[in-house]
Amino acid sequence: MNGTKELVSILLVDDEPHFRQGIRTLLNFYNNSSCVDLNIVGEAASVEQAVKLTTEQHPSLILLDLELPPEDGITALHRFTELSYKGKVLILSGHQQDDWVFRAMQAGAWGYVFKDQLATQLYEAITTVINNKVYLPPEVATGFFRLFHYYTGQSLTAGTRIQLTEREREVLNWLVQGASNEQIARHLYITVATVKAHLTAIFEKLGVASRTQAIVKALKMGLVCS
Repeated sequence: MNGTKELVSILLVDDEPHFRQGIRTLLNFYNNSSCVDLNIVGEAASVEQAVKLTTEQHPSLILLDLELPPEDGITALHRFTELSYKGKVLILSGHQQDDWVFRAMQAGAWGYVFKDQLATQLYEAITTVINNKVYLPPEVATGFFRLFHYYTGQSLTAGTRIQLTEREREVLNWLVQGASNEQIARHLYITVATVKAHLTAIFEKLGVASRTQAIVKALKMGLVCS
């Protein structure tokens, strides 16, 4: 510990006050027993409030519910992309259907946790996401990749329209495996700056704005193997 806790600023987005209180309690518990300082910098009960606070506070992590009447969390994810939000979004949702998980990840989320599993999975999910890795617990990942396979019928023809260099394909393969920029650099014996340059080129060619969207599109188009 030695007073060097990693500070993580969090925006909590859920329309249920009692649920937000429960999350605050969990985060306080984590703060007392881990090497991270999870600091809630704002709470929102709607998409508009979430967008406003994201613009004002620039949180490094957003904990986002998918039920935010009259809109939903998918709309919020698209709004964050429009803002060029640089942080991470972790979905905390009661929706357990495969299509909700798929849509959320495709829209830019970095992870997905069912609300009834928060007590056992939230801390792992947060630490995974803030370390630039995608978090999908087994019960979520199974359905998520089932949808990938469902959409691969068009992968061969779609994939041929994306022209990646050999090095870009190598970077993309490591990205899909959850590797960080530093890990990709070590595996390929290149600099982190070079990795970032390749990722920028990959994002442009795929027409995406985040690592998660790149993973989703690469798998959907058959550019890499899951």
